[in-house]
Amino acid sequence: MIDLQNLSFWEKQTFIYNSDVVIIGSGIVGLSTAIYIKQRENGKKVTVLERGFLPSGASTKNAGFSCIGSPSEILDDLSKNSPEEVFATVEKRWKGLLNLNELLGIENIGFEDLGSHELFDDTSEPIYEQCLSKLDYLNDELSKITGKPRVYALANEKCQDFGFNGFNKAISHAAEGQIDTGKMMKSLITKALSLGINILNGIEVKEIKKEHLISNIGVIPYKQVAICTNGFSKRFFPEMDVEPARAQVIVTSEIEDLKLQGIYHFDAGYYYFRNIGKRVLFGGGRNLDFEGEKTEELVTTERIISELKQILKEKIVPHADFEVEHQWAGTMGVGHKKQPIIQRLNENLYCGIRLGGMGVAIGSLVGKELAELMSKS
Repeated sequence: MIDLQNLSFWEKQTFIYNSDVVIIGSGIVGLSTAIYIKQRENGKKVTVLERGFLPSGASTKNAGFSCIGSPSEILDDLSKNSPEEVFATVEKRWKGLLNLNELLGIENIGFEDLGSHELFDDTSEPIYEQCLSKLDYLNDELSKITGKPRVYALANEKCQDFGFNGFNKAISHAAEGQIDTGKMMKSLITKALSLGINILNGIEVKEIKKEHLISNIGVIPYKQVAICTNGFSKRFFPEMDVEPARAQVIVTSEIEDLKLQGIYHFDAGYYYFRNIGKRVLFGGGRNLDFEGEKTEELVTTERIISELKQILKEKIVPHADFEVEHQWAGTMGVGHKKQPIIQRLNENLYCGIRLGGMGVAIGSLVGKELAELMSKS
């Protein structure tokens, strides 16, 4: 790659120098931050740096779930945190989804209001019974957040309707849906460019100094800088409670007479699947190797992909003929806490990281809050 000293005067002045705000990371958070800063202060020069030719983490690689939390996930969170903390997090996800719809428009993210289901088999019967006993309580709390009178409902008949094998219990979720991840990211990029935001790909920031960044092309000055690198943030903040968490995904060929529609979770949310038209997307399995999946490497592994293929064939579409045509991995940012980290770290350094696997739900809202924080400073 060409370095800074070999760029033209025009290239340096237009794209590299004199930025009021430099944002590292062109995913949902980075682009949303840039957009909201530009909308608040149109005169500012905002530049987004991205090391890949597409966003390098999870923004273009996620499963496209528009979700706020399954019953077992919320109950698990309640066992570790206060109700106030847990439902504040759920509310942030709900408001984040509404914010994303407002920012880009439902048609531009391919939103489909097909609902979701949490599935249970014989081995998860105790968890199902626990969810059942707390369903009224959870519905009361989520009604306050979403305005929907009954978010969760029993839907055991769906297990047979959709042709599953082994799943015999289901709880539906009326506040969730699915999006087209590609459309969402293209819409974010288009909106950012329309506002005059520079997006520079292929630039990897290696070190952050007080008034400049050291990158693979040379030194880049800044007035304010925001780190929006989520699962790749440990390199900048080794002491922070944020770790990379790889997620692996497969997508089938088209399946004739595919019955299932919408999104599905099982095994405490560690496995998830949905339809993409007549295809099935299936991801998860991080719980098979927690330590091994704490990695920034964007490659799939035989252990997890084999497990996904087996479950897909035996339990999800047991009577269908298909091939696995696509497989990939993306990296999330997780920590002991599920709340994102939105902070001013020093006079001109900020971060919006640790999306906790909920980037679609909260990414644009984190960007909005980060932009507000930076504009006040």
